[in-house]
Amino acid sequence: MRHGLGMLVVALALLGSAGAAAQELPAAAPTALPECRRVGEAAFLRIDPAAAALLGEIGLDRAAVFERMAETAIPETMGCWAMPVGNFDSQLVSVGMSQWNYGTGSLQPVLTAWKQRLGGSFGRTRKALAPVYGKLLFSRDCMKVPVKDKCRKGILAAHGPDGKLNPVMLGELTAIFESDAMLQVQTDAYVALLLAVREDLLRVFRGQKITMRKVRWAVDTKVQQGFFPADEDLARLRGKLAAMSESERGERLRAIFDWYAGLSRSVDQDGVGRDWAWNVAQWRCMLDKGRIDPEQYELLHLTFLRSRTAVGNSGRWQALTFSRRAKIALGIGSVSGKRDGDCIGGA
Repeated sequence: MRHGLGMLVVALALLGSAGAAAQELPAAAPTALPECRRVGEAAFLRIDPAAAALLGEIGLDRAAVFERMAETAIPETMGCWAMPVGNFDSQLVSVGMSQWNYGTGSLQPVLTAWKQRLGGSFGRTRKALAPVYGKLLFSRDCMKVPVKDKCRKGILAAHGPDGKLNPVMLGELTAIFESDAMLQVQTDAYVALLLAVREDLLRVFRGQKITMRKVRWAVDTKVQQGFFPADEDLARLRGKLAAMSESERGERLRAIFDWYAGLSRSVDQDGVGRDWAWNVAQWRCMLDKGRIDPEQYELLHLTFLRSRTAVGNSGRWQALTFSRRAKIALGIGSVSGKRDGDCIGGA
């Protein structure tokens, strides 16, 4: 890999430490697609051949890599390469198709990789794209993990009275993250994430066929939470599932849907207000109609195992975390107001 990708791997390890809070837009975000440079394949974007060969082993060719990237970006940035947001989730600034942020320390390596890629042109490019806040964004205090007080104060001062980034910083971060060089950095970072996901898939689903459903589920887990259940936890859960009688299986899954419904109604859960009731109705319909296959059944339990430990903002995003991954597992669900599939009204 090129241009600081090793540092990006470190960033990916940090990415999930804040939980879903670092990735989800405020609940009041509009559902209309914004005007932006949208995530997708471009001829100039390069994928390292060695990485491409490894990803091909789990069914990800070049087209599939960019499909997964675009899919990841929908709940993160409504499909944009940039879409900066401010400190609503206590991460100071989140930006980029995976919403890298200062709070978890995942943004600093991405900025470093962009600087390294630009080389001698970094200074003039930074001044051209971010003449007001570029010096602050790349300052020594802001590149520390965690950021220093001077950086924190400077970033917070760039927020308006409504708590959102002011138009100048918003525009400058957008210009940086929509630039060709940063698109390559983001692609490199996502490929690094997929390589890490590949290793996780081979461990979590050892001996099983790696399906695209599992790949999509694992990518979302990695983006939101950074890591997967330990072998001990996997063995415990699978042991319980194996010992379960057929008559128990439906009720055990129904209990998870009840947990999700109760959690979604509780006082400190955000990002699911438009979704949870529709999801519960649809998923219970699938269960009642026998439309949940063994792979989906296990993925839902693995989702429950991991999403109940989402710790960002003291668990504020646990229901959202479950929503995202359950939608992937079942193929029916609503996230951020976007509904896909229909059990109740469908055949």
